[in-house]
Amino acid sequence: MGLVNPRRDTVGVETLEQHEALVRSLMRAESWPQGGAARRRIDTHISSVILAGDLAYKLKKPLDLGFLDFVDLEARHQACLEELRLNRRLAPEIYLRTCAVTGSIEVPRMDGDGPTIDWAVCMRRFDPDAILSNLVDRIDSELIESLAGEVARFHAAIDSCDPAASFGSPDAAYAPMAQNLASIRTHAPRAADALRALAAWTAAQRRRLDAVLQTRKRAGHIRECHGDLHLGNVALIEGRTVVFDAIEFNPSLRWIDTISDIAFLTMDLQERARPDLAYRFLNRYLQYGGDYQGLAVLRFYEVYRALVRAKIAAIRCGQDDLDPAARSAVHAELDAYLAFAQGLTMPQQGAVIIMRGVSGSGKSHLSRGLPDMLRAVCLRSDLERKRLLGIAPGLDATEHGAYSAALTGQTYSRLELLARQVVDAGYIAVVDATFLKRTQRARFSGLAESLRVPFVIIDCDAAPEVLRQRILDRRSESDNVSDADLAVLAMQFQGREPLDPDEAARCIPVRPDRPLAVDRLQALVAGRVQGA
Repeated sequence: MGLVNPRRDTVGVETLEQHEALVRSLMRAESWPQGGAARRRIDTHISSVILAGDLAYKLKKPLDLGFLDFVDLEARHQACLEELRLNRRLAPEIYLRTCAVTGSIEVPRMDGDGPTIDWAVCMRRFDPDAILSNLVDRIDSELIESLAGEVARFHAAIDSCDPAASFGSPDAAYAPMAQNLASIRTHAPRAADALRALAAWTAAQRRRLDAVLQTRKRAGHIRECHGDLHLGNVALIEGRTVVFDAIEFNPSLRWIDTISDIAFLTMDLQERARPDLAYRFLNRYLQYGGDYQGLAVLRFYEVYRALVRAKIAAIRCGQDDLDPAARSAVHAELDAYLAFAQGLTMPQQGAVIIMRGVSGSGKSHLSRGLPDMLRAVCLRSDLERKRLLGIAPGLDATEHGAYSAALTGQTYSRLELLARQVVDAGYIAVVDATFLKRTQRARFSGLAESLRVPFVIIDCDAAPEVLRQRILDRRSESDNVSDADLAVLAMQFQGREPLDPDEAARCIPVRPDRPLAVDRLQALVAGRVQGA
């Protein structure tokens, strides 16, 4: 893990000036026992990184910023150890060890002999062009869904906080938001009007969500998360996504709601004009863990994450070393994030969309793409049925009575509950189930009516021989979660009840030779069609 300081009385680097002198010295070849390639330096507001060959060494600056304190040598040592521990959870191939910087500021040695004057985290280098913030236009749905699955598995595996701890309480959730607003107000008084509106909305949401936040803490959703999960901290390495640079310096910024953790990424994608990817990520994440209740707090946390970015821009606005062009760009960035945050606070119109059709009719294939188009949340009966049974999505559930009348009823009840949560949170709910019975459709039509949102039926069908072949073909697909076979299909044919006239008025038929009428769907969802 690293070397132990051999001299307790050794005084390490204590000032920024000393840190700067040390880093300059470390850029010389003689500071490295192993010799090697030329070195390059990269600075952040709290660290200096030295790139040497295929490795990178991160040294923490001796700063006290309130939310972190790295002035003391031992504090930096502990922070290095924490950084290693936390990031090995998601990126063990990058985070290798801690290293002692020995000798003196003028003649330092990395991992050399003598007194320890500073500490560094040794990491394996990767191509900076591989960071997802540089690849936004090249990210596809497969990649973002893979990342969502990785994050969901990570959140499921990490520890929940002690119920007695302050982490995750309504006050703890609101405090950093209030601090961001105060910081922006201090550094960018020109944004006063936007800040007043955002502060009022944030305070109102904190009061409205008090019970939800408490419930989520009791349910174990406050966990030791990444804390800084945005596109700039995800790299594409050897064809897979690797999440790095978790927050090590402040436990309160990583012991947070799992939804707050993903909110940085969904906010980042939306702000970069990729809402399609944001909703792909969100849907895959929710389908993995089933935390649809978390949608109630998602926009609350997305606004918080947008204000984090606005705060950084506001602080940069006050820096003296910016030339006029750079200052103008930073001001534009500040304005953009404040405007984006304000946009997130606007009321959202929900809707209930149900997918009707027998197995193999294309419901799931079509519904998978609807979140991209409509900014919707998709609920899948195949997944929720297996969740009720307590079995993994990839396992066959037919022997557990997956298609029995009793379990079918339980599945529709769960889908109705989840759809209500989705719409209550201001999102469009797309419910992927067969909906062959009028009673099944009626309960969701009634749900939409009770919530005062539009109700739409997407009716998928194909010729019987096409349906049978699709059933046979998909049984061999590795990502198929449906267990329907030809026997189930035959049963569905027998139990299928036609749409009544009122249902037909809200219906969009989809056939192999008749693609989805997107304009009509959007009109129905917007409530521009009478009866919808």
